[in-house]
Amino acid sequence: MDLQFWFMFPISIMVATVAMASGVEGATFFAPIFILLLGLPPEVAIGAGLITEVFGFASGLYAYRRKRLIDYQLGTTLLIVTIPLAVFGTMLSAIIDPVFLKFVLGIGLLVIGANFLHTSHHKDHKYVENHTDQPQSCLITATGEQICYNTCSPTEGRIIAGVGSLFMGMVATGLGEMNGYYMLRRCQMPARIAVATSVFVVAVTALTASIGHIVKFLQAGGDSLATVFALVIFTVPGVIIGGQIGPIITSRISQQMLERTLGILFIVVAMVLLGDVLI
Repeated sequence: MDLQFWFMFPISIMVATVAMASGVEGATFFAPIFILLLGLPPEVAIGAGLITEVFGFASGLYAYRRKRLIDYQLGTTLLIVTIPLAVFGTMLSAIIDPVFLKFVLGIGLLVIGANFLHTSHHKDHKYVENHTDQPQSCLITATGEQICYNTCSPTEGRIIAGVGSLFMGMVATGLGEMNGYYMLRRCQMPARIAVATSVFVVAVTALTASIGHIVKFLQAGGDSLATVFALVIFTVPGVIIGGQIGPIITSRISQQMLERTLGILFIVVAMVLLGDVLI
C-alpha cells in the first residue's frame, strides 16, 4: 500500500466537518489542496475531489436523514435541474479552459460572501415569518420538534442551483455555495433545514458528476488512476468520519453565526481560486 498521502486522513476529517456543517462541497477545498499542496494536474485534482466528496456527503446525508432535517420536496425540485447540468458541465470541462472558469467562480463567490457578511444581522429564528403569502412547509425532526418555514420562488432556486451545478461539473465546486445563497439569503430558511437539504442535493449531484470523472480515470489508467487510488484510501475514511461530526456542529450554532461563517468561508475559497489563477 502506498502511504505517501497518509497526512490527507486528518485533513479530510477537518474538511468534511466544515463541508457538512455548511453544506459547501468538500471538493471546494480538496481541489485547491490537491493542486497547490500536492502538485496534481487540475483534471486529476478535480476528479479525485469529486470522488472523495461523494463519500463525505453520503456520510453527512445519512446523519441529516436520521435527524429528519431534509426537505426532500425542495431538494427534488432542485435535483431536476442540477443533475443534467452537472453532467453537461463535466462534458464542458474537456473543452473550456478551467483557468477562466475558476476566475469567474472566484469573482462570484467574493460577491456572495460579501453579501452574507453585510446582511447577516437579522435575528436568529426557528422558523421564518415573512413571505406569509406563500405556502408554508413544516418538518418534524427526530426529536419531535416541529419547524415551519416558507420557501421562496422554486424557479429562482432552480436557476441559482443550476448555475452552481454547472460549475460543479466543470471545476468541482459551486453548487453548495449557490444553495446556501438561495436557501439562507434569498429564502431565509432555518439554518439546519437549509444545510441538510443542500447536503442532499449536493450528494446526489456529486455522485452523478463524479461518474464521468471515474470513467476518464479508468480509460486513462496508468499514473492518474494510481494517484487517485493512493489519495482516496486516506481521504474517503476521513470524510466519512467528518460527515458525522459536521451535522452535530450545525445543530449547535446560531443562524447568524452560520451565515457569517459562510460569508468568510466563501471569501476564503474565492481568494484561493483567484490566487491559483493569478499566481
